[in-house]
Amino acid sequence: MTEPNRPESHDSWLNQPAEPDLWAQPAIKKESTPSSAAPPDGWEREVLEKLVLATVAEQRAARRWRIFWRLLWLALLGAVVWAVSVRDLTGVTKSSPHTAVIDIKGEIAVDAQTSADAVVASLRSAFEDSGAQAVVLLVNSPGGSQVQAGIINDEIFRLKKKYDKPVYAVVEESCASAAYYIASAADEIYVDKASIVGSIGVLMDGFGFTGTMDKLGVERRLLTAGENKGFLDPFSPRQPEQRAYALKMLEQIRQQFIAVVEKGRGDRLKVTPETFSGLFWTGEQAVQMGLADGLGSLDYVAREVVKAEDIVDYTQRDNVAERLARRFGAAFGEAAFRALHTLPVLR
Repeated sequence: MTEPNRPESHDSWLNQPAEPDLWAQPAIKKESTPSSAAPPDGWEREVLEKLVLATVAEQRAARRWRIFWRLLWLALLGAVVWAVSVRDLTGVTKSSPHTAVIDIKGEIAVDAQTSADAVVASLRSAFEDSGAQAVVLLVNSPGGSQVQAGIINDEIFRLKKKYDKPVYAVVEESCASAAYYIASAADEIYVDKASIVGSIGVLMDGFGFTGTMDKLGVERRLLTAGENKGFLDPFSPRQPEQRAYALKMLEQIRQQFIAVVEKGRGDRLKVTPETFSGLFWTGEQAVQMGLADGLGSLDYVAREVVKAEDIVDYTQRDNVAERLARRFGAAFGEAAFRALHTLPVLR
């Protein structure tokens, strides 16, 4: 007889092979991956640092090149300025024989381009240069300060005597009043036939507002210590004695002007009742009246009169920054002074 089926022993299942664990398989594979193949910790930071350092180095190199090119252009500009300062447009150096030219252009005033300081400095530079055969004043001015013109006129006579060099004046559009005051110191004056020449006289201009103030009901309250301290005040009625005093002063300055013109022109001047009346004439008329010597341009005078065709400009000019700084620095005070104390000018 066969034995009935008995249940297997309790420990018999332990002897059977275990089934594979599918969930554990990836973990086993991951553990089997070599640790050397994994990227190190912080690699992103290292890459960013390298990129930043490379960018900074590139920017530094670009900045160095920009500085280099700027310095190079600055050096070239300085070389050009230096070359222009010692050479004229034809490339002639100041040491070689040439005609020196100085501009007398625009208003003649303290803070203007044609001030006594600027013109006198230019004159001295031109006279001191042994290569300058003569000095030419290139004039195109309506006039200005009689004081500034007087300083320039006196210096021209002094330098002519010291260096024994001739001085010529060449008029472009106009040579009136204080400009002619300066030009009269030249040995000869050349003009264009249509130039405006003359206006030998003095004026003092201003305004009176007393009638307007009366209509507006405005009262002028001026206090002075001295009976003439408010001389020619535009807001006060004009006093006859003050007007007479001003006219006397203007006539005195006019006589100074006349003496300077007569000294410079000498026997060439053909005086008429209108010569010193303040009128002005064309260049052609000025030659006939003895106010000028002939018709001619700058090139003509250099070529035919001086016999030194090459021209060198000795005019001293301010740069824009210096001019603006000087003008803005004294603009307000000067405007107030001129409004209250108008100085006579030659026009």
